[in-house]
Amino acid sequence: MSASQDFDIEEPLTSSSRPLTNATITVRVIKSFPFRNVKNLILSNYDLKTKTPKDLFDEVTKRIQSEASFRPFRTITYDTFKVYTHAHGSKTVNLVINFDHDDDWTLDIENPNKKLFEYGIENETEISFYKLSDYVAYKANPIEKW
Repeated sequence: MSASQDFDIEEPLTSSSRPLTNATITVRVIKSFPFRNVKNLILSNYDLKTKTPKDLFDEVTKRIQSEASFRPFRTITYDTFKVYTHAHGSKTVNLVINFDHDDDWTLDIENPNKKLFEYGIENETEISFYKLSDYVAYKANPIEKW
């Protein structure tokens, strides 16, 4: 990888084969932790170099409100993004949320200066989107109800 490009075409991994300005990320919209109500939203050609977590929040919220397939997910007031898994990284055993890395993998929606790539987000990263109070309650008592 040369200093002038942020992607690798010689020995590509899915995380480094596309430039940060043309990434594909998956947003895992979580309606209910105990019932495992999760729906994926795929964002293609997403610019991680210029977009902030607030930009991501606005776009995902708009898509939830406008796409018919997300109608059951509109009753939740989503307020938090957290990386679920990085491409080629280890996955959590919990199918709904990653309980690790609460401090360093949670995105700051209020920071207008920090870009998505500065959180370590790259092509094929999966990000959870949820209501923080629901997550805190589930983490304290992670019982699944189905």
